Amino acid sequence: MALIRCENVSIGYEGQTVVKDLDFSIEAGDYLCIVGENGSGKSTLVKSLLGLKGVEKGRILYGDGLKQNEIGYLPQQTDAQKDFPASVYEVVLSGRLNSRGLKPFYTGGDKKAAVEKMELLGIRDLAKQCFRDLSGGQKQRVLLARALCATKTLLLLDEPVTGLDPIVTAEFYQLIRRINRESGIAVVMVSHDIESAVEDASHILHLQEKMLFFGTAEDYRKSRVGKKFLEGADKDTDGGAHNA
Repeated sequence: MALIRCENVSIGYEGQTVVKDLDFSIEAGDYLCIVGENGSGKSTLVKSLLGLKGVEKGRILYGDGLKQNEIGYLPQQTDAQKDFPASVYEVVLSGRLNSRGLKPFYTGGDKKAAVEKMELLGIRDLAKQCFRDLSGGQKQRVLLARALCATKTLLLLDEPVTGLDPIVTAEFYQLIRRINRESGIAVVMVSHDIESAVEDASHILHLQEKMLFFGTAEDYRKSRVGKKFLEGADKDTDGGAHNA
């Protein structure tokens, strides 16, 4: 069975239905990019997959023993997150909170996992540094390590490269790709960067009040909606304003 299956799902925000009649599934090892204009329901859908938001209609099913609290989540950055007054190690370790249950202390296994994730993302040497003193790219690596500490199966990333410069962005995408391919962890990423999405992802979900497309990235390139959206992205880039 799929890791997550959405059956005829409609989701609202502040009394308005944002996206309706969603039918799609996420399989183990998939790399799904969710694309669409601003306000098309991308972040709202992510919150519903996490169980942070209820659905108006339909149902979201979890398979393969997946529990909502075992999904790694990297939300959009907020100012509060940026100023978090803790060490890098403490932030990464806090990814184990959900799986700790009623145990009052972190176990040796939790601490080992935190160190492993820091090594994986090349931030072991930052362990004792204060999170708020890091660069934007370093902070995102720390938060990604934290999200990885929470899961063995599925990562949800909501616009993870917003505000990062092009070089750091390219490195971050490379990391995500490596985690997906080498660890077999499924990735679901909300992205404005349609070019990179089509290049890296195995599947695309395009939202605009409803599901305009769901399928492989290859089929998306050939589809009418994909061609139109990619063309628009190219024009935006040529004009110097990239907001597709």
